[in-house]
Amino acid sequence: MSKVEVERIGGFGGFGLPGSRLRSRGDLDTKDLASSDRRAVDALFNGSSQPGSPKPDAFRYRLTRHEATGMRTVEATEDQVPVPLRDCVKDELV
Repeated sequence: MSKVEVERIGGFGGFGLPGSRLRSRGDLDTKDLASSDRRAVDALFNGSSQPGSPKPDAFRYRLTRHEATGMRTVEATEDQVPVPLRDCVKDELV
């Protein structure tokens, strides 16, 4: 399994976007996820998950994981990201 780095971006305040003073980040080892959550993460990286419905001022999540071919990053809507990944995110001032 692999470690997934998680960034929460957007929302009403534009958190994590250029010019923002707040970063929301975390990481989690996929071995700590339930098998259904691991499958959901794999589906995001394989492009086989259904696109989330866009919502104004909603958070998006940028997920990055290290693969054999290098780092790979995808973005997903909040409803596509398993709860444990959303919960690992902590806010920090920059």
